[in-house]
Amino acid sequence: MRFMVIMKASEESEAGQVPSTELLAEMGKFNEDLVRAGVMLAGEGLQPSSQGARVRFGGTAEPAVLDGPFAETKELIAGFWILQVRSLEEAVEWVKRTPNTDGAHHEIEIRRISEAEDFGDNFTPELQEAEEKLRKAAEKNG
Repeated sequence: MRFMVIMKASEESEAGQVPSTELLAEMGKFNEDLVRAGVMLAGEGLQPSSQGARVRFGGTAEPAVLDGPFAETKELIAGFWILQVRSLEEAVEWVKRTPNTDGAHHEIEIRRISEAEDFGDNFTPELQEAEEKLRKAAEKNG
């Protein structure tokens, strides 16, 4: 099973404050542990929402573009990991080990990534084949 582990933003991360050298070193060690265990597929930190945009659909013919920053810091994302583990419980155990030296990480959300079988018969063999081709093409972009 794959899970997206979502690091929620804090006032500090939204203000563009960079983590301390100590926390960066601890996070590097934690990421090493994830990679060595074979569970980390990806992981990145994100810039503050002031450097982003939202595209809102609905109600009009054209999507609305909203420039950051965005209100409600607790609803924003500061970074993520993609983990491949056997269960939600295993993902939780890994996340409980996340370094928090600076005390800036207030909440981390864990969500299972949908797999082909989650879509039932609606995800036809033809759609699955097209999706697999796209995944392979996207891997070449990385």
